[in-house]
Amino acid sequence: MSFNPTSRKAIALILVVFLLGIAIGAVGNMLVDRRVFGARVRGGNQPRQLPAFTRELDLSSDQQKKLTSILMDMQEHFESVRRQMDPQFEQIRNQGHDEIRQILTPEQRPKFEDFLQRLSEERRRRANPNR
Repeated sequence: MSFNPTSRKAIALILVVFLLGIAIGAVGNMLVDRRVFGARVRGGNQPRQLPAFTRELDLSSDQQKKLTSILMDMQEHFESVRRQMDPQFEQIRNQGHDEIRQILTPEQRPKFEDFLQRLSEERRRRANPNR
């Protein structure tokens, strides 16, 4: 079966969209894991999900202690995976930004750089909400 140039472009575009969907899904999954299921610590050494687990499951004091340990261990693993993936996400982000710069006019580029700086500051604030 042979494909004409238009068909090849359409197939390539579908493949790119598919791969972007996978990448966005992976990032979304990671964010859900970090923000929803990850055992974030609040104030002390108690994961924020512990009260909900205790209420929903009627946990004993001993179960609460064991669950705290499990949730804290999960959080450490989530953070380890995030630290390993961060350089890859940064590389993808930088490559995309370079591609965007190539399509912008000279007048648009400074606006884009300002926009990127605001996004970067917002990302830092979300990553370190106590700062």
